[in-house]
Amino acid sequence: MQVRNRTAVQEFILEGFPAVQHLGKILFLVHLLAYLASIMGNTLIITITWADHRLHTPMYFFLSTFSFVECCCITTVIPKLLAIFLSGRQAISFAACFTQAFVFIFLGSTAFFLMVVLSLDRYLAICRPLRYSSIMSPRVCFLLVTTCFTLGFVFAVAPVVHLSQLSFCGPNVIPHFFCDFGPLAKLSCSDSRSTEMLFFYLIFLGLLISLLVTIITYSNIIVTIVRLPSAKERQKAFSTCSSHLIVLSLMYGSCLFIYVKPKQTSRVDFNRQAALVNTVLTPVLNPVIYTLRNKQVHQALRGALCRGKVNQWQRKTFLSVLLFQLP
Repeated sequence: MQVRNRTAVQEFILEGFPAVQHLGKILFLVHLLAYLASIMGNTLIITITWADHRLHTPMYFFLSTFSFVECCCITTVIPKLLAIFLSGRQAISFAACFTQAFVFIFLGSTAFFLMVVLSLDRYLAICRPLRYSSIMSPRVCFLLVTTCFTLGFVFAVAPVVHLSQLSFCGPNVIPHFFCDFGPLAKLSCSDSRSTEMLFFYLIFLGLLISLLVTIITYSNIIVTIVRLPSAKERQKAFSTCSSHLIVLSLMYGSCLFIYVKPKQTSRVDFNRQAALVNTVLTPVLNPVIYTLRNKQVHQALRGALCRGKVNQWQRKTFLSVLLFQLP
């Protein structure tokens, strides 16, 4: 990004969590395990979705895309956090810091829009089952995902580019574990109020629209579930919806707490803790809640394991026959 010549800061220092730095090794291990669990869970979802033809449906296409975005999003943040836990404050270059801020906002916004698409998909599948196949065609699914990425890019590029045009002449310590928009705006020597308000209005608009759509769709889903004749079907549907709503509550609650306030510089310590919910907790829960509790995924996993055992048996048989025929 083009930055004004009067910018003096060449790098920033990520402060992390100085109050608990004495627990660095323990926190490193905990967050490393959470990161690996999230990566493996989301990668498993992507692999199973594309390997099993029974999962080639709109819902699992959206879920696999969501899992891919989750993996990329947390990978932009967690490795630096792990380094902070091991060795304390970490330096990050000016360009890398703004790149991290852009990628995080871009992928985070895309994830929220994908969640809206997932809720719409469930609404059509449950409330409009007869029209579901005709509406959710492969072309429509691709357009919806493309729209999510496009909106995420638009929501990220404007405020980050505006922020990068401001002056940064010191101090350069960011009271956070990654280059988030609010802490960066606080360090600017220029008047950042217009940039902060632009970011506030964009995030508020995006969160408000996605939240309203999600509430409307799930309200209709719940009404439809209540009318189901079978108590077993109602219990199963409510169990799935309640799990989804838990993740939605965590994500929306933490983002509303962090970003939707005109003054981006307040409650820094609480913002760091709330940011951990989005970057550590929900990425671990999402694979479990969205698919690993699903019977279709269980069947696909069992099928993959069975095919693996059959292939292993075939290889052993082939080697035995080959060895037997050798002179």
